[in-house]
Amino acid sequence: MTTTPEAGDLAATDPARTKRVLLAKPRGYCAGVDRAVITVEKALETYGAPIYVRKEIVHNRHVVDTLTERGVIFVDETDEVPEGAMVVFSAHGVSPKVHEEAEARNLRTIDATCPLVTKVHKEVNRFARDDYDILLIGHEGHEEVEGTAGEAPERVQLVDKPEDVDKVEVRDPNKVVWLSQTTLSVDETMERVDQLKGKFPDLQAPPSDDICYATSNRQDAVKAMAAECDLVIVVGSQNSSNSKRLVEVALQAGATDSHLIDYAEQIDESWLEGVGTIGVTSGASVPDVLVFQVLDHLAERGWTDVDEVTTANEKVTFALPRELRKDLDENPNNPKSVR
Repeated sequence: MTTTPEAGDLAATDPARTKRVLLAKPRGYCAGVDRAVITVEKALETYGAPIYVRKEIVHNRHVVDTLTERGVIFVDETDEVPEGAMVVFSAHGVSPKVHEEAEARNLRTIDATCPLVTKVHKEVNRFARDDYDILLIGHEGHEEVEGTAGEAPERVQLVDKPEDVDKVEVRDPNKVVWLSQTTLSVDETMERVDQLKGKFPDLQAPPSDDICYATSNRQDAVKAMAAECDLVIVVGSQNSSNSKRLVEVALQAGATDSHLIDYAEQIDESWLEGVGTIGVTSGASVPDVLVFQVLDHLAERGWTDVDEVTTANEKVTFALPRELRKDLDENPNNPKSVR
């Protein structure tokens, strides 16, 4: 594998090559996902199976299936967890109501919410205390949105589609702020913000970007290579918001075609007909082993030349949840990775 240090170097690649792969970097696991998965692995080792997890710990089929095989039981709600048992809250975050329900059932909890999601929760609380109307840009029904809105349901209005902007009503147009789900398309979010500003000129922005660095970085990497790609393959699950956004970003940035898959065997041979350059990337909850299976699949069909397109180097890490760290200090173990 060769590496192009800058996205601009793509122009220097040999145009005579008929089959090549552009491999996006960064891709795959972000710091929040890594923290959440290791949290569950460590919980298994420290407390033993079964460990209950509310919702999917991250939105990836492979990760969920692998952890299930190791003794994790995924549930939709806390009332499915036996009283007094341990439950881990997923990386997407939960509302105060869920914490209250867990406490009422005397559950031991470990909160694996991504710290960047927690940041948005704190912003909701801050603006609600200051009596703002909060316009939350996000996808209806997504777990992260439900958890974030649940911090102050009487103050939060969800803005998902363009037509939702017309439905928004506020008490004081001078006290309105927009916040967003962390895994959205940057461009689409700003389109929605522009719409809202047209209706509320004094609309305030969050104190810092709500869309997480990993989501932005993965979209930037796709944008850097999409115009050269006849096909962009995004590895990720259908319920992964940031993975689905990568498909949209690839098409908007000039890729001829783009598809979302969980596994290499889901690649339709018809997608490859007449294709020269294939871009490959993965969502923020995808272990790299799945990407390399895609590269092997393509290599078997003649796409052996792989150039890695690097647009950023990520060095962010997050500490494990404090509930778990205390017990680990007393009984340290090495994680057995599912990656």
